[in-house]
Amino acid sequence: MARILLGVSGGIAAYKALEFVRLATGAGHAVRVVQTPASRRFVGETSFAALTGAPVLVSEFERDPARGAFPGDPPPAHDPLSHLELVANADLYLIAPASANTIAKLAHGFAEDLLSSCALAATCPVLVAPAMNNHMYEHAATRANVQTLRERGVGIVEPGVGRLASKGEHGVGRLAEPAQLLAECEATLAGAAAEPGEERARGNDAAHRPIRSWSGLKILVTAGGTREPVDSVRFLGNSSSGRMGLALAEAAAARGADVTLIAANVALATKAAIARRDVVTAAELQHASEEEFPTSDVLLMAAAVADFRPATPREDKIKKAGQAGLSLELEATADVLAALSAQRRAGQTLVGFAAEHGERAVELGREKLLAKGLDAIVVNDISRADIGFDVDANEVTILTANANGSANGAIEVGRAAKSQVAEAILDAVAALRA
Repeated sequence: MARILLGVSGGIAAYKALEFVRLATGAGHAVRVVQTPASRRFVGETSFAALTGAPVLVSEFERDPARGAFPGDPPPAHDPLSHLELVANADLYLIAPASANTIAKLAHGFAEDLLSSCALAATCPVLVAPAMNNHMYEHAATRANVQTLRERGVGIVEPGVGRLASKGEHGVGRLAEPAQLLAECEATLAGAAAEPGEERARGNDAAHRPIRSWSGLKILVTAGGTREPVDSVRFLGNSSSGRMGLALAEAAAARGADVTLIAANVALATKAAIARRDVVTAAELQHASEEEFPTSDVLLMAAAVADFRPATPREDKIKKAGQAGLSLELEATADVLAALSAQRRAGQTLVGFAAEHGERAVELGREKLLAKGLDAIVVNDISRADIGFDVDANEVTILTANANGSANGAIEVGRAAKSQVAEAILDAVAALRA
């Protein structure tokens, strides 16, 4: 079992940290806790000490009665520096909840309290679990700070979507549930232990780093919705904003993959680590995909590609004057995903997306999975206004195929931020490739 150092910053979600400690110690892990002074306004040291069986530290200047040892380990004969010894002995450092202020400190390298000092001294994997008001989390400064941490190899446990602390507030910013926090810790510990060529010795001499398990993989992601011109100013389009595709691209890049994004009319910005190609029509998306696909290991086809387009688009503007109505003749566009599937090489993984309407959504998604020869398909019900197009949350079913190409299983992903849904999809892809 592992030694987990838990950093608790100020916020109402600190109560969930108590449940995390209960679950982690129940699973056999040894846990020590450091708190910020603000966190004590929500949960006191006595509660954490009772659950961990070890003293809780708040200041880097206070003496640690356990001398940096975790429960079950003998303390050293000398009195070490608490902010160095505790984190040196840890196999993983989880900061949950991580407030906006704490995330800003970590991103800018501040060490003005014990929690942030431990983060700077950490040589073990570090996980950060944000928790705050949705407006604070979605602020450009916070998003930039979170991305900075990602780029430094810090694991981010994305917050959930739902009811927030303030009355009537609802949105992204809820601390991940304690069971999920523990699962993320154990997955990171398992990956770090298996990382090739890297010793897992404890102490300051260890070269602990969060794994980048997708290093070397080339991931192709399509996002957004295509637009098919009617005339020089009008088009047929759809409601896709590209948020799901962007979340997939960012999550894959954070795992160390080489990511190319084909963006169909996406107004949202893309991180510098992601190569981006912008397209407008289904034909342009098809052309770009055919160029990028042969060298890709994984295709995540999240774009909403038009099924039909005007057969004879006008080069000028159609005038309304003198016309009682307008009829358009439509023709079918190419099935981009099916065409790519037909030319796949060994070792490639193809994931499609199905935006279906109503009770038969999963059934229709399963038919597409088999008809197009995919490894998986992600189904969401667009009849619901609170998930899907142009919102921050989604709820999906991931259908997978077995080695014989027949339907194999279904993974239900409950309503959550699209960044969390993206992680679940990538986990399914990792399982398929394994």
